[in-house]
Amino acid sequence: MKTMLNGFLSKTLIISIWEMKMRKTTTGLLASTTVAAAIASSAFAEGELNLYSSRHYDTDERLYSDFTEMTGITINRIEGKADELIARMEAEGTNSPADILLTVDTSRLERAKNAGVLQSIDSAVLEARIPSGLQDEDNQWFGFSQRARIIFYDKTDVASPPMTYVELADPAFEGQVCHRSSTNVYSQTLLSAIIENYGTEAATEWAQGVVNNFARDPQGGDTDQLRGLVSGECDISISNTYYFARALRKDVDGLNAEALANIGWVFPAQNAEGAHMNLSGGGVAANAPNADNAIKFLEYLASDQAQQYFSAGNDEYPAVPGVGLSPSVAALGLFRPDAVDLTEVAKNVPTAQAIFNQVGWE
Repeated sequence: MKTMLNGFLSKTLIISIWEMKMRKTTTGLLASTTVAAAIASSAFAEGELNLYSSRHYDTDERLYSDFTEMTGITINRIEGKADELIARMEAEGTNSPADILLTVDTSRLERAKNAGVLQSIDSAVLEARIPSGLQDEDNQWFGFSQRARIIFYDKTDVASPPMTYVELADPAFEGQVCHRSSTNVYSQTLLSAIIENYGTEAATEWAQGVVNNFARDPQGGDTDQLRGLVSGECDISISNTYYFARALRKDVDGLNAEALANIGWVFPAQNAEGAHMNLSGGGVAANAPNADNAIKFLEYLASDQAQQYFSAGNDEYPAVPGVGLSPSVAALGLFRPDAVDLTEVAKNVPTAQAIFNQVGWE
């Protein structure tokens, strides 16, 4: 599939996501060497690591097995939905066996922090490797991979797609837009970012405009929004990039090569705030019995090797600047991400939910 670059971008605005808030090259090289040295020095480490994870990707198995092979540390996993795992850690209290919580979306990481189930840690490796905008100000959580939430459209029906999130509310697109429900964390975080960038009043008007433009009631996951373009139910939809990139890389039901050829995409707001980003990350549990091993694992996730797995195995953007992208991700092109502080965005989730309720976004 031919790579699309938004024609209106100026060269000064086009930056790759993995170069966001790039630190000096020497710093990155030293940090990368430090990660490798730290892992090598623990080659004969003993013990275990208890991981609570809401990441549901089979490709993460490679991360776990390679870490164990490098360090000798056994990983015991409990998997579930993020809110359930956070509630479990709260209920377990000081007796919790959890060493690490891995989850998707900043709002959930902040929820875990506010629930008191994470702890601040001291890691020079993570400080050097993970951009400041992708880590908690108190070092309780760190982001390790990202996805851009962008606009997809049916090229056979839409000649002039919306180029910004704001334009999704334009009456010109009435009856054309498909989106997930208001209970979905991706929906909540996108609206929370709009609140942060434009204010509550403008965000409310935007949400009402999008509801007015719905082609159908909100339903399904991100892949279903793409399938809606193929079925003709939708002309325009919103999805995270990794769902589309995955379909470029391998067979996905309802998204064959012919269907993908008719889907175009826009990285929104390139002359404004930039494309909204969703974050996947983790932190050390407040009562971690194996805290040292937990920090080693987080540092491993920041290594070049692990960062490449996030892209090659799950079609995500690495959090660490300078790490190469897999072909399926690189095919989407270069873009400017929204540099808004994701911690501040997460604080707006309650307001976002109130707005959804107000405008009737199901």
